[in-house]
Amino acid sequence: MSQESSSFENLNATRVIATSIGVFFGLFSGVNHGIFEMLQGDKPTDGLVINAIGEAQRFWVEGTEPAFTLIPNFMLTGIVSIIVGLAIAIWSIWFLPTKHGRTIFLGLFILSFLVGGGIGQVFFFIPAWAFATCMNKPLTWWRKVLPRNTWPFLSKLWIVLLVLATITMLIGLEMAIFGFFPGISDSETLQNVNMTFVFGSAILYVLSFIAGFGHELRRMEIHQG
Repeated sequence: MSQESSSFENLNATRVIATSIGVFFGLFSGVNHGIFEMLQGDKPTDGLVINAIGEAQRFWVEGTEPAFTLIPNFMLTGIVSIIVGLAIAIWSIWFLPTKHGRTIFLGLFILSFLVGGGIGQVFFFIPAWAFATCMNKPLTWWRKVLPRNTWPFLSKLWIVLLVLATITMLIGLEMAIFGFFPGISDSETLQNVNMTFVFGSAILYVLSFIAGFGHELRRMEIHQG
């Protein structure tokens, strides 16, 4: 067995997937929203639900990036959103496996939601947190649900699903901000295609976690053997 193959098999799939989601949404939701909010300047938000992208910065009519914030100022909420987004990325990389790592992971994302980090991320960070709580656990329930003969296949599939989920989400994010997709110019059609990519990404992330549990079960079996 090659050294690269051995290293791949030793990866903790649950941690890698949860970390990837944390970094992605910390940067591309929290920091991204924060930058656009700051660009709107030192002015009141006039409500709890805001458009992170103001009219002057908008690339297309639906490219508003809705957000919720308790901070009544675009500049301040943007600064805080960026700080929290960076904190999520850092925490996801270095501290997620610690004793209270998953709880703080969830808390940071909730804080991000409350300070303008975006609404859509909720559909990603809650499942990511729920799956991450299984990190380094015996996975007794999953051992019953996932047949043992599927573990080798799932062990190879989880990283493919993770990459596909991330690429799909990047395409959805590009469409949400810039309103561009080859061959489509109608706003309503573009918005529907965008939502398809976003929901497709969410499903792929969930599937990658499930496949990741198959990988973890196989890894535990190898180490115990």
